[in-house]
Amino acid sequence: MNNEIEEYMNFLVVEKGLAVNSSKAYRRDLKKYQDYLQKVELLKNWEQVNKAHVLAFLHYLHDLGRASTSVSRMLSSVRSFHQFLVREKFTSADPTLHVDRPRLERRLPKVLSMKEVDTLLELPASNSPLDRRNKAMLELLYATGMRVTELCSIKLSDLHLSMGFVQCLGKGNKERIIPLGNHAVEAMEKYLNESRSQLVKKEHEFVFVNHHGRSLSRQGFWKILKKLADDAEIEKELTPHMLRHSFATHLLENGADLRAVQEMLGHADISTTQIYTHVTKMRMKDVYTKFHPRA
Repeated sequence: MNNEIEEYMNFLVVEKGLAVNSSKAYRRDLKKYQDYLQKVELLKNWEQVNKAHVLAFLHYLHDLGRASTSVSRMLSSVRSFHQFLVREKFTSADPTLHVDRPRLERRLPKVLSMKEVDTLLELPASNSPLDRRNKAMLELLYATGMRVTELCSIKLSDLHLSMGFVQCLGKGNKERIIPLGNHAVEAMEKYLNESRSQLVKKEHEFVFVNHHGRSLSRQGFWKILKKLADDAEIEKELTPHMLRHSFATHLLENGADLRAVQEMLGHADISTTQIYTHVTKMRMKDVYTKFHPRA
């Protein structure tokens, strides 16, 4: 059963151009699925799998306490894998064909207030190379709503600061162009002109570097952000994605068009972007309750 999974992974990476992190997630999902089928259901090949086995696996995940979002994602991985097996004639039927997704709990994304964002962005105040780098990263992240992987992957050739935009390679190798505000441009120019050369030991194309001069990793950025959040005394558990959520929510609160926000975020489906309209409505309700004399 391993061979078919490897064939599928090769298909995802080579033919579909799936990002490394996404392919790792697919592999983890499918290995858990394979382990269950072999160890619990005692199956020896994919042709033996039927709808009952798939449903039993989903119930097994539920019994383990997995959230419905996690189970739904797992089903997507399993479904696309079985579709591949049928298409490539490894199996004759798709056992996921009439299996429904679990009902998802609609969780609203957590965001920072504009005051909290201002406090965070004012923090890296010194002129040290690392503080200027941190300032530039925070300004760019909040100005664009990039994912942290996209931020760490930005190259010098992707920046067009004089024209006020940045090119970004997102999920599925889809490129998008995102405008930059004056604050982000100014912070980026200061970092690039005065600080990056002091950090880089051996020249390369990546914009953001660690204290060793090599390209900054996602984990490295997480550590930096956690320390900055502590310094800013932000009580919320700040994550890079929370800045992305804040970017989208604040744009909509200030009258931005939903389609424009969808394009800047790189969402394939506008329904993914619409979750932020629910956030803005909830925040308006909180403001009304707090400040209206007859609320």
